[in-house]
This record gives sequence, structure tokens and C-alpha cells, in this order.
Amino acid sequence: MRSVQNQGNGAIKKKMNGYVGFSNFPNQEHRRSIKRGFNFTLMVVGESGLGKSTLINTLFESKVYPTKDTDASEVAAVRSGVEITSVSADIQENGVRLRLSVVDTPGFGDSINNDEAWRPILENIESRFDAYLAQENRVNRSKIVDNRVNAVLYFIRPSGHGLRAIDIEFMKHLHTRVNLIPVIARSDTLAGREVETFKARIMADINYHGIQIFKPVSDQFDDPETVADNKAIASKVPFAVVGSEKLVERADGTKVRGRKYPWGVIEVENEAHNDFVSLRQMLLRTHMEELRDATDVGLYEAYRTQKLLALGHVQDNAVFREFNPRQQLEEEERLHGAKMGKLEAEMAAVFRQKVQEKEGKLKQSEEELHSRHQQMKAVLEKQRIELEDKRNRVGNNQPQNTSMDAAAAAVLAHTGEPVQRMPSKDKKKRGFF
Repeated sequence: MRSVQNQGNGAIKKKMNGYVGFSNFPNQEHRRSIKRGFNFTLMVVGESGLGKSTLINTLFESKVYPTKDTDASEVAAVRSGVEITSVSADIQENGVRLRLSVVDTPGFGDSINNDEAWRPILENIESRFDAYLAQENRVNRSKIVDNRVNAVLYFIRPSGHGLRAIDIEFMKHLHTRVNLIPVIARSDTLAGREVETFKARIMADINYHGIQIFKPVSDQFDDPETVADNKAIASKVPFAVVGSEKLVERADGTKVRGRKYPWGVIEVENEAHNDFVSLRQMLLRTHMEELRDATDVGLYEAYRTQKLLALGHVQDNAVFREFNPRQQLEEEERLHGAKMGKLEAEMAAVFRQKVQEKEGKLKQSEEELHSRHQQMKAVLEKQRIELEDKRNRVGNNQPQNTSMDAAAAAVLAHTGEPVQRMPSKDKKKRGFF
């Protein structure tokens, strides 16, 4: 083993001098996957009569989803609105087991008012995310059931005029929750030139409204052939498809899966007739794991983060990075000092408030005592004035009484009889003092 170069993350790239064996890990992972099997949940959305069930059965070469009577399903959809139904099937191919779940949305787009036809579908997808999140938070996570929707095939009516309002609203509300794959249903009703024009209009509408759809992408690990295949598949989006569960006979006598018309035969697996092969290639053969991974790492993680933040959960990023113990100690001391300073400031503010309240109460008591003192002083002063007035009146009446006594004595001396004097009116008053 020898060092080759230093990496930006601090790791040193090593070159082995001999065979060690860890390069066999993908084979181990392959064997483990074969034992466990795979889960894949596919949702189909579109109006009634666009051949959703037929296309699913054509994709998996089996009766995965039962076909329905179109007229009866339309009547039921109008009566009950959008419903969510699910069918699961265990299918096996070359020893590989696949647990396939197909989620249908009967009634979508069939009502008179379709303003919020997307809402039940969005709620169903988010409820599956919530159920998976609840299982992750359990103590025992050994038996987690993953029923998250990995892809949505959205069927567009072959009108030739671009996306309708219901199509745009659906994609705008769901493109952040699921991998959207737009499909032009029953493309055999359009001519070749009309199909190309219709595709261009659809992509123009998707780009104008900022809608994210799933497309194959290449990276540095892909070989040139894979890169070319991804570009070819991406150029076919949206996929113009034809589905059929019946075998029809061509002019040369061979039987193929397709639809027979008076003017000829539309072959399902003929790339010159429709894009069914490209859709199946991307959905099942080359990018099924990318769809599952995009759901788990991208869409679900974004929803989980948004959900936990809304519940008040905040992640401490310091737990996931390296740190210097000295710097951490200094940071803790700084934070502690700031905390203590804050507490001191709060205590000083409380003390000042208490002092102000006490001073206010004392001042109020002082004012009340002063007011009461003034009132008592005024009452006493009034009483003093009244007493002084009474004393002055008594003093003025005393000389008149003395002259009356002298006159009575003179009469007595002259007559020798006592003179009865009228009682003084002030006698009673004098007796009061």
C-alpha cells in the first residue's frame, strides 16, 4: 500500500499493492437484495378512459390491475369524487422478487368542479411519509414497512393543445412530494407530427411553471453507452404511449402486442410507433433504484426536515463536526460569562424596580399624612376661632350686669325691702363656663 494524494477532506487516497477483497462488496449487496426482495409503489393519475389499467398490465406483462368498465367507473367517480385505491402483487423474474403496489385515483378530473382534485392525492402521499416517519421514531425499527410512492405516472389527455389548468395545478402541488413522469395517453389518436408538437407544448408549459419532473441523469461513473441511453430516454419525455393486453396479427402473419385499425397495426413495443419501450426501460430496467433513492434521499428527507422543524425540532450541528477542546472551553466560558452578565443585569433591573415601587409607596404615605395633618390643623383653627369669639361675647356682657347690681342695692337701702331682680339671660351661659 502506498499513498497517492491528499484529498480535500483530509483523507489520504491509498493504492493497494495486492487483492484484498472488498471490491466484492457489490456482489454481497446483490445477494442480500435478492434475499430480501424489493418494494416499488407506483401511482397512476388521470381521467377515466385513458387506459391506465391497461398500461400497467402491459408494463408488467401480467394482470396486475383489473380492467374496469369505463362507463361504470365514470358514473361512480362523478358520484363519489376522487378515491384512492391500492392493489399489491408479488411478481418474480429470474429469481428476483418484487413487491409491486399500484395506487389508482379513480374519479380524478371527472367531476364538474376539479379545482382541488389534487388535494386527496397529495394528502395520501404525505400520509405515507408520516407513517414511515412514525416507524422510524419507534424503539424497534426492525420491521419497517415502506409504502411511500416512488413514482407517479400522470396521464395527459391527447388534446394536442398543451396542458390544461387541472394538469398544471396537479403538477405544481405534487412535484415536490413525488417523482412525476408525464405520459401522453392513447397517443395513437395523434399523427407523428402532432405528437412532436404536443410534446413541445407540454414541456414549454412545464418549464414556464417551474415544475420538476423526473429525467434520467448521467454522472462521471457512467460509461458512454449509458450516457447515450439516458440522453435518448430524456429526449422522449413526456412519453407518448399506447397500451394493449391483446395480441394482433400483422400483415406478415406474426402476432404482436398492439392495436389493430383498418389502416394498419399499432405495435406497443415498436419504438417507431410510440414511446412505450423507453418508458419501460427507464421505469423498470435502468432507473427503478434511482426512483426509489430519489424518493428516500431527496423527497422524503425534504418533507421530514420540514415536518420536524414545524414541530419545533432543531438540529445541533456542533454534534456532527470536529472541535478543539480548548476552543470549546473558551466558548463555554464566554457563554457562561454572557449568561451571568445577563442575570446580573436582570437582577439589577428588578432591584431598581422594587426600590422605585417602595419609594413611591413611601411618598404616597407621606402625602397622605401631610394632608391629614393639614385637615386636623384647619379643624383646630376653626374651633379656636369659635372659642375666641364666644369669650369675647361673654366679656362684653359682664359690665352691664355690674351696674344692675348697684341699682338694686340702692333701692334696698331706700325701702328696706329686697328687690327681686329679673334673672339674667347670661346666667345660664356663665354657668356653662
